[in-house]
Amino acid sequence: MIVADHWAEAKQTLKHDGRQVTLRRFGWSDESQEAAAIHAEQRLYAAVEAWLQGDTGLHRRERKVPYNGADGLPIREQIVSRHGDTVITRNSYGALCLNTPDVLFADLDDQMEAPAGLALAIWIAGISAALVIGIGRGSVAAFAVVAVLATLLAVPLAVTLQRLAVALRGGPRKQAWRRLEALSRSRPDWHLRVYATPAGLRVLAMHGTFEADSEPVRALFRGLGVDPTYATMCRRQRCFRARLTAKPWRIGIHDSLRPRPGVWPVAAEHLPRRAVWVRDYEARAQGFAACRFERALGSDRIDPKADQVRELHDRLCRADSSLPLA
Repeated sequence: MIVADHWAEAKQTLKHDGRQVTLRRFGWSDESQEAAAIHAEQRLYAAVEAWLQGDTGLHRRERKVPYNGADGLPIREQIVSRHGDTVITRNSYGALCLNTPDVLFADLDDQMEAPAGLALAIWIAGISAALVIGIGRGSVAAFAVVAVLATLLAVPLAVTLQRLAVALRGGPRKQAWRRLEALSRSRPDWHLRVYATPAGLRVLAMHGTFEADSEPVRALFRGLGVDPTYATMCRRQRCFRARLTAKPWRIGIHDSLRPRPGVWPVAAEHLPRRAVWVRDYEARAQGFAACRFERALGSDRIDPKADQVRELHDRLCRADSSLPLA
């Protein structure tokens, strides 16, 4: 896990094979801006060498993107506080997030996406029906109409059927609880704390620590139905993550954190406006909780590192309060 205090960018323009190209690379450091600049120059030098040796497929510049698109680069967010190797950052829309290299968090959201296999099956059935109708009527137009309808309706119909099936089994949250309870029965030595969130459930593993990019964690995430984007970011950033404060739009703030996108670092001229937004957000967020503790599953084993992170998480999330979730 890398969350840096200082950032810099280096660039160099080259003439190669009769054309001019500019390569750019970021550098970062926890020590100083100067160290970040040196790191940027080192990474730029490596990129220039690779380009001159024929690796013209490499990216000429690295995009300045937030956590969800970071693709292996450090997390580009403002560091609010450090607690050992646990780092609290402000994300691109203004909420505080906990980042930990080895204490496992996983969110199980109620939101459902269309199952690709079911949507494909519906589409194939629709195209088959279009062929039958088109041949039966000897009409290309009839085939085209049914084929277009099949293409347009495959995903919505798949979503509808999935929601119906999930509702018949008690709804997405009840199914998530079943998956967690099944996991707990299969791993009786594990200790899981389960929280309610506005969009589902959050799980915190208390019995030990985990490597975020390991195959056991990937398998666990797949089994629990964890959001694929979150699973990917855990692997790339080698850390677990949990939102600690409300999403702004859930507490009546509709003006975005400025400048957009809210990727760190921010130019000095934008900092005063950003500070005003943050003060307003933090004042409103005091009346809300990010999650609420529901119950624990499994054993009583407690890893000291996990317990430290749990205390920080629960306090900043207001997990033991009766405040509305946001």
